Amino acid sequence: MSLWQSIADRLRGEIAGGKWPPGTRLPPEAEMAARFGVNRHTVRHATRVLADEGLLYSRRGAGVFVAANPVEYPLSERVRFHRNIELSGKVPGRTIDAITTRACGDAEALALGLRPGEMVHVAEGVSLVDFRPVALFRAAYPADLLPDLPAALRAEESVTRALKACGVDDYQRITTRISARICDAVQAAKLQLEPGDPLLRTEGLSQWRGRMVERALTWWAAERVTLTLPHSGA
Repeated sequence: MSLWQSIADRLRGEIAGGKWPPGTRLPPEAEMAARFGVNRHTVRHATRVLADEGLLYSRRGAGVFVAANPVEYPLSERVRFHRNIELSGKVPGRTIDAITTRACGDAEALALGLRPGEMVHVAEGVSLVDFRPVALFRAAYPADLLPDLPAALRAEESVTRALKACGVDDYQRITTRISARICDAVQAAKLQLEPGDPLLRTEGLSQWRGRMVERALTWWAAERVTLTLPHSGA
């Protein structure tokens, strides 16, 4: 067995045994090389193989980290981020970077059934799983229907609870469109990815009492999530 294979097997076993939990940064290459009595190139070869297997990932200037298993995220008519993540046994979180009220764009008007120029509330931020960024989101809501939503969003970490505080007790997702994207530099910085890494983009439209209530755009870090759809067969 070659030296790099031996190191890869040793690290693979240590990860499986819990010595290096998900999100842990491995020691620097020089330290690892000294530990195994090899040169840094051999260590780099071993960690690159484990990265190809999905066990490790590297961040330029930060080091090599142990990857977490992708979170299972079901897309259904009642999509609820916090509830979905809690059911997966992980810790949900969200940070809202901006809440604005402005005239809707053409795509928002079409999606929400508004006239061009009508006002919408727009919330943008980052969704977290186990305190690690997993997605960016931008959601638009009709301002005339939800005049108090900005204050509720600032008070509640969960969008579902914020909507409930505004009287929207049980909204339903009616469509979800999924497409592939490439991460740009701004998205990479927020998601702790590299520019060019793959993203999954979803556009979800939700309805409440016959009125469109939310257009949600989400850019998921593809390596950190598995989107699942309900089976509708007989």
